[in-house]
Amino acid sequence: MLIGIDVGGTTTDAVLIRNGKVCSTAKVSTEPGNLMNSLLEALDAISRDVDPEQLERVVFSTTVITNLIAEGKTDRVALVLIPGPGINPASYTYPDSFFLKGAMDYRGREIHPLDEAEIRKTVGLIRESGFSRAAIINKFGQRNPFHELRIEEIFREIYPECKLELGHKVSGKLNFPRRIATAMLTSATRGHYIEFVEKIKKSLEERNIRAPVYILKADGGTLPVEKSIEFPVETIFSGPAASTIGALALTPEGQTSVVVDIGGTTTDLALILSGKPLMASKGAKLGGFLTHVRAFAVRSIAVGGDSVVRVKDSDTGTKQITIGPYRAGPAYCMGGKETTPTDALKFLGLIEVGNPESAGEAIKAMASALGKSETETASLIVDKVAQRIADAVNEMFFEWEQEPAYRVWEVLQEKEARPENVVGIGGGAKGLIAEIAKKLDAKPVIPEYAEVGNAIGAAVARPTLTLNLHIDTEQKVYSVAEEGEIVSLNTTNFGNFNKIRLDEAEAMAAELLRERAENFGISEYADEAEVVNSEVFNVVNGWYTTGRLFDVNMQIPAGLIPEWKRRENV
Repeated sequence: MLIGIDVGGTTTDAVLIRNGKVCSTAKVSTEPGNLMNSLLEALDAISRDVDPEQLERVVFSTTVITNLIAEGKTDRVALVLIPGPGINPASYTYPDSFFLKGAMDYRGREIHPLDEAEIRKTVGLIRESGFSRAAIINKFGQRNPFHELRIEEIFREIYPECKLELGHKVSGKLNFPRRIATAMLTSATRGHYIEFVEKIKKSLEERNIRAPVYILKADGGTLPVEKSIEFPVETIFSGPAASTIGALALTPEGQTSVVVDIGGTTTDLALILSGKPLMASKGAKLGGFLTHVRAFAVRSIAVGGDSVVRVKDSDTGTKQITIGPYRAGPAYCMGGKETTPTDALKFLGLIEVGNPESAGEAIKAMASALGKSETETASLIVDKVAQRIADAVNEMFFEWEQEPAYRVWEVLQEKEARPENVVGIGGGAKGLIAEIAKKLDAKPVIPEYAEVGNAIGAAVARPTLTLNLHIDTEQKVYSVAEEGEIVSLNTTNFGNFNKIRLDEAEAMAAELLRERAENFGISEYADEAEVVNSEVFNVVNGWYTTGRLFDVNMQIPAGLIPEWKRRENV
């Protein structure tokens, strides 16, 4: 037995899966100010008649981090930055930044020492300014964390109660600005996220649920809830990730599809290429900053089934319909006070939920203001929403087509190609997907259980894990970006440092990923790890090659747990 719960902006969806098949579903209204209540209400609705001992897996997809950032409720963080030469600090737009002298080069060699008097003065200033959290980020700290670690020691001496994040532990990839943003947001959200996790654990204990608990991440993978505390910002955008994995689970294997998840407040767009969700090569964008958080290439647009529909005067003096961008509550046919696309869908008989008389009242008032018939008015609303979403998909293709993975996929097709399907997920899918697909010249697909596709995606998503290995044979060291340690190479790794081959470096990365997977409790998926990218560069001194630099990126990719029975007929 598996449980999946997705906390959306309008509703919280839950699903119970038994022996690889959906056996019950639930929907409850999301309380914006209290996501935990919504989550637990959905959990209770789906597990009320279930022996908790029979549950084998519980997965949550939550907007906790998304909401904290969007609502500006994160903690203040002092950014202690060591950018080194070549960068003007004035070019950065990060708040609460303190710049220090010192520098490492791209291979982790110290080229400018720290100024300890400056560090002590800065730590004192941070304390006087009332910061309770700080993030320490050196430009090449992932290649040598010595400076970050030394600054941490001085913090512990002068301001021990300050909670610290070290850049090399949060993200070990190159790109200083993204590492700053990732460390800043990790520090800013960790305290709130820990509270959220503790509430989940306590609530599950009260319900005698002892099954392993996972959190869905932005890359469509799951992470044990205890481990997720180390990486809170990775749970951002879990809603779009859930709908993408849900579409993957509910459609035949290997298909290429645009995923359109129509909620009450927003519509999320994603892309699946030959059965593989498209990743964003630049990482997730959070709070206006690009980060190193792995995420699907998704976009959210401010239109949904409950978006407010109004009639306004245009510049030419004619009446026109506007839709969104906000939601004022449920649709009129669901007891709300405003006309919405859901009312139009109900009036036209395209959806089953809602009161038909109320929908008729809402559309009649709108038709009177427009001077059109009620059927014309309802059809116009549906068409306008479908066109808005179709336009957003076409705009998104300009971004998707810039992704390296998309270009590789297109080459493999041996022709310019667009996805064959538009897969509808969410409560608004049944009434709109056919019209959206028509505008995109694609096949509309509305799978069984599409209305709770996000919860299904959460329930059946398997764990993901990444590992970035850097080897410097001249310095005889290697580092795993995600671990934040510099380790000496020895002859047990390789016989001859100067004759290491790329395939040997990849084999070492695979073994290290296996060890990391065991640490995370997901070793059963280690055999499915794949090389995403690998490179080798010669280190030349004078006329001779004195060493080699290897960079290997491996991952356990997003996918489905083997317990799920995929739907082959749609």
